Amino acid sequence: MKTLPIIALLLLLTACATVVGSGRRQWQLVGLDTEMSLGAQAWDEALAQAQPITSGSDYQMVQRIGQRIAAAAQRLPGDNPASKFDWEFVLLNEPNTVNAWALPGGKSAVYSGLLGITQDEDSLAMVIGHEVFHALGRHGAERMSQELTFNVSLELAGAQMEDLPPDKRDGILQALGVAGTYGGLMPFSRTHESEADEWGLYLAADAGYDPRAAIGLWERMAAGSGPRPPEFLSTHPSETTRIARLQEAMPRALEIWRTAQQQGR
Repeated sequence: MKTLPIIALLLLLTACATVVGSGRRQWQLVGLDTEMSLGAQAWDEALAQAQPITSGSDYQMVQRIGQRIAAAAQRLPGDNPASKFDWEFVLLNEPNTVNAWALPGGKSAVYSGLLGITQDEDSLAMVIGHEVFHALGRHGAERMSQELTFNVSLELAGAQMEDLPPDKRDGILQALGVAGTYGGLMPFSRTHESEADEWGLYLAADAGYDPRAAIGLWERMAAGSGPRPPEFLSTHPSETTRIARLQEAMPRALEIWRTAQQQGR
């Protein structure tokens, strides 16, 4: 009977998909419709407690960037979920919050406090491109799938050690949990961030925004951030790592940007 959980785990691990654009293989246990439904619910809950800005130059800038990047997103080849998204971009009146996010289904928010860091339209486009690619890459569903698989793995490991003394079994499971978190879940999260950095850069460039703005943006982010834990203990790459990877991606981004300019974007 112990073989049945192992077979179930193997079935979970075969649920693979391909990330649009990057082509990276990912495992997905959550369907796109379910993911978008969860995103729509989270969107309604977030806006119920928010104060959207609905006029003015900053509002117009967010709308302009959002629509241009949404159009660029739909130009990505492959199994692209963008055509199913119901795109919406809001600017939230929270001057003390330096953040932005996107939900599955194309719903994205920018906090007004971020504008003091971005400072210009090109830089804000880098942020929105990054967030949009999190949704396009289905990073949220992948993270849920990883956590589900991780939890199932721990349960299966516990079942295989049922003959051990409880204290020894609990100690082993705790060690496996720590190893899985720092050796698996956190590195995957950093992979998502790096992928969104690179492909968000390409999206913004294809939308007609100068990708070179990304370097100054992350330099300002680094200058404005407080002490951070070592990168291996974080879900995000360090600003230094991000800048180095963006510089590696810059030649391709500049080529995309120049092509967009030639095509009038």
